[in-house]
Amino acid sequence: MTTTEMPERQEPALDADELSMLVGWLDYHRETLAAKCSGLTDDQLRTASMPPSSLTLMGLVRHMAEVEQHWFGNVFGGEQGAPLYFTDEDPDGDFHPGPDATYEEALATWRGEIAKARAHAEGHALDDLSTGTSRGGQHFNLRWIYTHMIEEYARHNGHADLLREGVDGSTGD
Repeated sequence: MTTTEMPERQEPALDADELSMLVGWLDYHRETLAAKCSGLTDDQLRTASMPPSSLTLMGLVRHMAEVEQHWFGNVFGGEQGAPLYFTDEDPDGDFHPGPDATYEEALATWRGEIAKARAHAEGHALDDLSTGTSRGGQHFNLRWIYTHMIEEYARHNGHADLLREGVDGSTGD
């Protein structure tokens, strides 16, 4: 499968309120990852282009589906969602798409987890606290979760930049 649609990315308004700014930047980074995967075949998306690392673009998408589920569903929403890709035998299974893994499935799962994340956050104030706690027993406010998610995507989008360039030479935003 070749992905051909280039996701639309829009930076938040320069004068947005805090919630709109955080949601806007998170959505921008979500679409950046999608853009880095756009136009590639499943084989290219499974290519670890930066040896000795085994990191792939498809692995990043699968990982971010896990991250969306963890922070918005499990931690903030109090759900006990089963892991999507990792197992006790392969705790990094999200990063290890096998030869039968498809981007179509990974993308649908990731988009589904983003939709669930939005539903968990909808109607909440930034100071609202999570159901789940840190290892130290503290609750996270929604502001912290949004900020952490932006950081998580920004870091992995840097990886995606290098992976994409290694796959087909593409560079840019």
